[in-house]
Amino acid sequence: MDLDQVMHTAVRAAYRGSNELRSRLGNLTTIGKKGPSDLVTDADIASETEIIGAIRASYPDHTIVAEESGVRNGSAACRWLVDPLDGTVNYAHQVPFYAVSIAFAAGNDVRVGVVLNPVSGELFTAQAGAGARLNGLPIRVSPETRVSESLLATGFPYDLGHGFDARGERFLRCLKAARGIRRLGSAALDLCYVACGRFAGYWEDHLQPWDSAAGILMVREAGGTVTDFSNRPSGAEACEVLATNGHIHRDMLIFLEVGNN
Repeated sequence: MDLDQVMHTAVRAAYRGSNELRSRLGNLTTIGKKGPSDLVTDADIASETEIIGAIRASYPDHTIVAEESGVRNGSAACRWLVDPLDGTVNYAHQVPFYAVSIAFAAGNDVRVGVVLNPVSGELFTAQAGAGARLNGLPIRVSPETRVSESLLATGFPYDLGHGFDARGERFLRCLKAARGIRRLGSAALDLCYVACGRFAGYWEDHLQPWDSAAGILMVREAGGTVTDFSNRPSGAEACEVLATNGHIHRDMLIFLEVGNN
């Protein structure tokens, strides 16, 4: 598989989806609910349609797993994981922090990741073994070695009923230990911010593959560490993610251990 060509296709698809998001911002005709606070808009659907069309034009036989339309079956060896609008709630309220996220996986290994912020124009790209980039320039994780000097990020699932106490315990412990914590509302961008050194660490659970696959590759290719909360490697199907610059990873695992006082 020519990963350079895969990257070219992913970037082209991301820009096509991004164009749909920009054209509909502040002018939505449909806002639906998949859950009490889990929204879907006509912008999500239009972006996803454009992305899938761009991928299908180059790779008609690949499997595509997309957030809104589900699975389009093809070769099991080649999968695309598509989030056409990561940060839908932000988008619906015109908060300028959301992204298109696209990952390509060969088997279970994510090989290419693209995350595009339509507002800032920041394009994050990563290719397995070739590093991570922001608008074409190499990026690296931050140098902080202490949680007390680190800015962290986290997120919470739409359904807060299950596991609420554990999440609250983790959040309060990290809040006391860190320089600060941000909850910005886009897992893909949070991970990219770890990759480029803006955040030293990020954690979240109850994620879907399309939320995190591209961002996980971004962090690893930028020199960071990504595991679950029990220090097991997080892959394309990860639902629990701790991503750090590597230096604070051991301490963050301790802070995320529920029941640790």
